[in-house]
Amino acid sequence: MAVGKNKRLTKGKKGSRKKTLDPFLKKEWYKLQAPAMFSNKAFGKTIITKTAGQKIASEELKGRVVEVCLADLQNNEDFAYRKIKLCIEDVQGYNCITNFHGMDMTRDKICSMIQKRQTIIEANVDVKTSDGYIVRMFCIAFTKKDKDQIKETCYAKSAQARGIRVKMVEYMSELGNKGDLKTLVHTLVTADCGKDIEKVANPIFPIKDCYIRKVKVLKKPKFDVTALMEWHNEDGATADTGKKVAPEDTGAVASAGGRY
Repeated sequence: MAVGKNKRLTKGKKGSRKKTLDPFLKKEWYKLQAPAMFSNKAFGKTIITKTAGQKIASEELKGRVVEVCLADLQNNEDFAYRKIKLCIEDVQGYNCITNFHGMDMTRDKICSMIQKRQTIIEANVDVKTSDGYIVRMFCIAFTKKDKDQIKETCYAKSAQARGIRVKMVEYMSELGNKGDLKTLVHTLVTADCGKDIEKVANPIFPIKDCYIRKVKVLKKPKFDVTALMEWHNEDGATADTGKKVAPEDTGAVASAGGRY
């Protein structure tokens, strides 16, 4: 090779290497606000890329679904097997206002209840609440041995399982149709619905470990800020609008002949 040719071989690339920026410099944190029915309202934070051009951070956050343990929301470890899904409906400043989106059970809890020599009975039903939400509810139960039973197995016949399934559907339909979504969620979180179903189904076949294991919101009504804020007002209290002002007495002005 001739001397002086291909001078670029000894040099680096043209231009300086592009600096690698930390991607977290372009991010910002937003606080997550749970509905007022839960004990712990500020339950966490979520991250989003800062507003740039036509991509507005607050708009990108809307519709995001977060999953949180009910034990964290209620500050009670007895509810550790419950998972609550909350959907971000609105953003006010750096606060994300969430609404109920679904409920589920942890896999380890369901696996711990499944045993040999028993029947699993499951049912589901779609209900429509009074405020226009369509919700699908799933129920699960397991047969148990009768009192003083010697036989090892406790399998239910298909007719008995069908009868228990009917009772489950009736209970869930009544629970969902009698009020709005807020009332339904409050009942699911606080009341022991499984025990009520066990009492109703006991004459057909003894059952145990009955739970409404899953709830899914299939359809929502048109977004309404007022309805959303009702979820976040303490004890359903409305905003303070002040008190009514009494009208001024105009009699003195009229008697003066219009002269002030």
